[in-house]
Amino acid sequence: MRSTILLLLTLVTGQLRAQLPGNPQKLWYKEPAREWTQALPVGNGRLGAMVFGGVNEELLQLNEATLWSGGPVNNNINPEAVKYLPAVREALFRHNYHQADSLTRKMQGAYSQSFLPLGDLRISQQLKDAAAGQYSRDLDIATATATTRFTSGGVTYTREIFASAPDQVIVIRLKASQKGQLNFTAGTSSQLHYRNAVISSKELAMKGKAPSQADPSYVNYNREPVKYEAPGSCKGMRYEVRLRAITPDGIVKTDTSGITVKNATEVTLLLTAATSFNGFDKCPDAEGKDETALVNGYINKAAKLPYTSLLQRHKQDYQSFFNRVSFTLKGPAANEALPTDERLRRYTAGEQDPALETLYFQYGRYLLISCSRTPGAPANLQGIWNKELRAPWSSNYTININTQMNYWPAEVCNLMEMQQPLYQLIKELSVTGAYTARNFYNARGWVAHHNTDIWAISNPVGDLGKGDPQWANWMMGGNWLCQFLWQHYKYTGNEKFLRDTAYPILRSAATFCLDWLVEDPESHYLVTAPATSPENKFITENGQKESVAIASTMDMSIIREVLGNTIKAGEVLGVNAAFNDTLKKTIERLYPYKVGKEGNLQEWYKDWNSEDPQHRHISHLYALFPGNEISPSATPELAQAVKRTLEIRGDGGTGWSKAWKINTWARLEDGNHAYKLLRELLTLTGQGGVDMHNAGGTYANLFCAHPPFQIDGNFGGTSGIAQMLLNGQTDMIRLLPAIPDAWANGQVKGLLAYGGHTIDMSWKDGKLTTVTIHATKDGTCFLLSKQRLKASGNAQLGPVKPKNPDMGYPYALKTKAGGTYTLTSE
Repeated sequence: MRSTILLLLTLVTGQLRAQLPGNPQKLWYKEPAREWTQALPVGNGRLGAMVFGGVNEELLQLNEATLWSGGPVNNNINPEAVKYLPAVREALFRHNYHQADSLTRKMQGAYSQSFLPLGDLRISQQLKDAAAGQYSRDLDIATATATTRFTSGGVTYTREIFASAPDQVIVIRLKASQKGQLNFTAGTSSQLHYRNAVISSKELAMKGKAPSQADPSYVNYNREPVKYEAPGSCKGMRYEVRLRAITPDGIVKTDTSGITVKNATEVTLLLTAATSFNGFDKCPDAEGKDETALVNGYINKAAKLPYTSLLQRHKQDYQSFFNRVSFTLKGPAANEALPTDERLRRYTAGEQDPALETLYFQYGRYLLISCSRTPGAPANLQGIWNKELRAPWSSNYTININTQMNYWPAEVCNLMEMQQPLYQLIKELSVTGAYTARNFYNARGWVAHHNTDIWAISNPVGDLGKGDPQWANWMMGGNWLCQFLWQHYKYTGNEKFLRDTAYPILRSAATFCLDWLVEDPESHYLVTAPATSPENKFITENGQKESVAIASTMDMSIIREVLGNTIKAGEVLGVNAAFNDTLKKTIERLYPYKVGKEGNLQEWYKDWNSEDPQHRHISHLYALFPGNEISPSATPELAQAVKRTLEIRGDGGTGWSKAWKINTWARLEDGNHAYKLLRELLTLTGQGGVDMHNAGGTYANLFCAHPPFQIDGNFGGTSGIAQMLLNGQTDMIRLLPAIPDAWANGQVKGLLAYGGHTIDMSWKDGKLTTVTIHATKDGTCFLLSKQRLKASGNAQLGPVKPKNPDMGYPYALKTKAGGTYTLTSE
């Protein structure tokens, strides 16, 4: 009897385990989402949806990447701005920082526009029994598919949802386990101006118009913060959503309230959308695309394919990107049988869960594939997912850190195609930025400040003087973005990209720098004036709190980089030798890095204290990360000053700030400190209000909490993990430079390094065991390992004399395009 009971218990336990998700690439939950940060994101790079997984009512909150307020920018919005620059500089050189602040405010333009919510799709399902059992919902990031399952009245209901890039539709398949048990109404609505229209008995349209103006959420002085204008105003794009129901056995009727389906067993809903956006410089009204023709084309094409083909095409497309990288860690048994929110709760309490860490890494890759595939509309502050009419910080492109952080993992994590939308935005900014450089500063080249949008606004924002210069008047946003252009060449060696796309933009940015720099009459170095360190303030010798000075460390770091990369690009292409000589002489005269009284890297040109010593921005550490000028091996004294700065700054901050610090500690090759911050980043939170210091963490759906939600923290976290595994800061590829004790045993495949190399690694007891290099071109791959390596097979490995012998063992590996080379540790 006892053995029989044990056998039955074993069988039952096995059956229960078989029913649990138990998939290392899944997020899953035992109940529907009650709030937005519990819903699950799907996206095809243009269309996005947050899936709530309700029983009686399913909600998909919808977005379309190009749906923004406004229209093309006014390139000369403040004609008086340029005349204030001499007075600002005069005040700064007299050390009258307060006056400089007041004058700088007169050099501001308009605020950026806002990324908007498209609308809601609600599926109201009629069930015989209100009670639901055996509920689960999940997001499988290996297939980019969200599934909801539950039973009601003895019937099992399933909803499968994915966003297809090949077919430009969101697909929702509803199934009942018993014939004819599907009864529901699917309807669309929007916070924007809209009207519903019946297209056919099985198809519904939602047509509408975006606002001509949407103030940022922090602007509260206008009586009408959201404005709509009449047709012909050149502002306020049109949009259209289409929804079609396809069923082999149900009855379908449509009216303006929605599509009603009765007595069906299986139904496929196809949803698509389009806007009239036709480029950053085109009126979305008079010169806009035909959004009706676009949605007609998308939905008619997709409707010709059966569900199985739609799913296969989607998976094949998505997995061609996602499957490039794998990452596994050995350790305590994975908690995959637990719901993700419970896993995160236990992890927050101190449990070890290495599989959750690798899931978080891959989730960042999933999100980037899902939100960054639309020309001219890269991933914004919330990727592609936003439910607010006036989203936090307009859900725009904040280019004093946040947009850049979105793309830190793109190339190292083998998703360089997702960076294409960013390249187009940079190109468009170089166009509007040329007007801003001339009209605001009487300078050549191009400039962009700390905010931009789909219209490529480049002026210092602030509504003509209402913004604070500590964030509004920062002139290095465009220069920072130029880093991605040179970096792409370093990863690929693509001279065509360098010649046709990167170099003209780099050269123009460098030209602006030449005109922007002025000589400091005291030190005689070249400096930026005015200069800020984004969003932070200093305390002067007489106790005043100010933000505008000269030669902030971040300014000088970025300018060194832009000029240096322009020189190197010109040398590769064999062009503009005289211009290169000018840039080299300019670099020699730039204000140098300074170490402060506490052994820290100074943030400003004087050794001032910070108003907020634990400020979330660590802008002055740019040269370490994401830059390449400071490193423990090449500049140990400056690296030590960076470390001291991080110690003073502390480990607190917003979610994305913690992610930033993970990357910097990884660059300092302190894996345990980077890991400590990763664990803090993965702290479960439900907080939704704004907190600039100590509330950062992770929501139940693994979205990063600023709070509120900002997706850059997810991407920064994924990048930080990659930096712990592989440091390609220079031409020397550092293998496992910051592996923490908690990751003693593991394997990663598919990371990219400079020089066109794909890297696979295995390690045991914290030490590298094997590394395989897949080469895309002929050349030499320089490697640095903390263990001695030996070649196998066709690998030709030679030692290199190290600059710093304490850093490890350097090697030079000869490579041929298409070759694969495996090295093992001795």
